[in-house]
Amino acid sequence: MDLQLPDLTGQSLEQVRDLGIAFFLSALMGLERELRQKAAGLRTLTTVGFASALFVAISESAFGDSRIAAQVVSGLGFIGGGLIFVRRDAVRGLTTAAVVWLTAAIGMAAGAGLWLFAVVAVVAHFLVSYGFTPLARRLSGRIERAHSLVFTYRDGEGVLRRALAECTQRGFTVRELATAAEDLGGVSPPGGRQATVRLTVEGTGSATELAAGLSDLEGVVAIAVGATDEQAD
Repeated sequence: MDLQLPDLTGQSLEQVRDLGIAFFLSALMGLERELRQKAAGLRTLTTVGFASALFVAISESAFGDSRIAAQVVSGLGFIGGGLIFVRRDAVRGLTTAAVVWLTAAIGMAAGAGLWLFAVVAVVAHFLVSYGFTPLARRLSGRIERAHSLVFTYRDGEGVLRRALAECTQRGFTVRELATAAEDLGGVSPPGGRQATVRLTVEGTGSATELAAGLSDLEGVVAIAVGATDEQAD
């Protein structure tokens, strides 16, 4: 039986307890994001989870159903959409947006008195964040990815041949080589010529480390890593 607070019809100590649980669990979610320095951190996720719990409590107390709770899910699209952006073919913020969505669900569960579901969801989130992340990195390290490199070099000195050999030595396969129009800011030496090419290579290694290795070759004037198929959260 609910213990009714004095002169506060429809509000009980059990509901206050549920709101407290929602606040605590949402803060745990936010703390994990804060430690990873994500856009939606401690304050954002705590507010999202607690507000979702409050909406559920209001819906049940005032209307006896979950009509308001259903609108919470729709409203999350505004926050989640603002966290997702595209940079050079890489989609970022998907995981953070999903965590906001999950935190709202956790708050709604706690606000409805289903705090066991909420606790399980938090535990599952930490398992995914700290258990699956290293696993995903190990698996992705075994997957060959395509990278685009644009570099300018002094022509007529065998630089391109040495660059291709460097790619092979580092475990990359050259899939495409084409003349590029990009100007990387290189200055032609007196009496010399320079050329700019775009290389598409494929391998399991780091494109940044490959670019650093190529830049050490004598005759390379400038180099840049183009868009890849890598995605980040």
